[in-house]
Amino acid sequence: MSWRLRLTMLLVLVYFLAELFGGWWTGSLALLADAGHMFSDLAALSISLFAAWLRRRPPAGQRTFGYHRVEVLAALANGALLLLVGGGILQEAWHRMHSPEEVLAGPMLVIAIGGLIVNLLSLAVLHGGHNHDLNMRGAWLHVMGDTLGSVAVIIAAALVWFWNWTLADPIASAVVCGFVVFSAWNLVRETLDILMESAPKDIPVDEVRSVLLSLPNVQSVHCLHVWTIASGMKSISAHIVLDPANMTDTSLEEIHRTLAEHFPAQHLTLQLESSDFALCDNEAGCVIDQHTPHHAVEHHHHS
Repeated sequence: MSWRLRLTMLLVLVYFLAELFGGWWTGSLALLADAGHMFSDLAALSISLFAAWLRRRPPAGQRTFGYHRVEVLAALANGALLLLVGGGILQEAWHRMHSPEEVLAGPMLVIAIGGLIVNLLSLAVLHGGHNHDLNMRGAWLHVMGDTLGSVAVIIAAALVWFWNWTLADPIASAVVCGFVVFSAWNLVRETLDILMESAPKDIPVDEVRSVLLSLPNVQSVHCLHVWTIASGMKSISAHIVLDPANMTDTSLEEIHRTLAEHFPAQHLTLQLESSDFALCDNEAGCVIDQHTPHHAVEHHHHS
């Protein structure tokens, strides 16, 4: 799939530069806003490629999860930058609504139509893989949003050219910036959720607890944690107290299989404890006492 992303990146990069120059040349704020939206596409595609490359690098040394979190940090920086750019363009749009400026509508229309063609080509390139790969789907959605932005700029250029309605340019730029700010805010919120170790939406903590407690021989569950390491890397860890009279060698396997059937988690770390011996029995935090004899912690089972 990486060739699709690379080709789309090339198309987007070329027309990002064209719209950036065109916006400066024609005086069109809408073109500059659409260039900003294309920049967001370019950043998203770069992050997707970067993530695909990082996944191939094995963990090493102290980085036991490898470099997957770099993707999250890059996405956060991208989102924050887009919020700043979008805010600046919205401020300029507000100013131009009160003091309209002359716009070269003819070149603006030609450049906007070219942008629409590039976006349609990009959608065609990405179409073959966006249903099967999350990164590709995200890239496809970004380009789809930019396609709608190009349509808004075309409409604004036509209104300026045929009816000399100069307000159409700042209004269109505000509409395009709305797409940018909305996408950027969602990106920032999602990355902050990951960095704050929040549980992913598709793995509700209460449901995980209910599924575990529904299993035979499970008496209680504590120290339950659900979090996301990076895209496609969701984790569940828990201490599970079992009835010692019915603990078997297959207990852990059964719990693993049940969680895998119910939740899209790629990493499961489960500690089985007997009700006769448990390190802790609350959610305040299962911290091992540094003075605990070594033999007391050898009862743990990890997977």
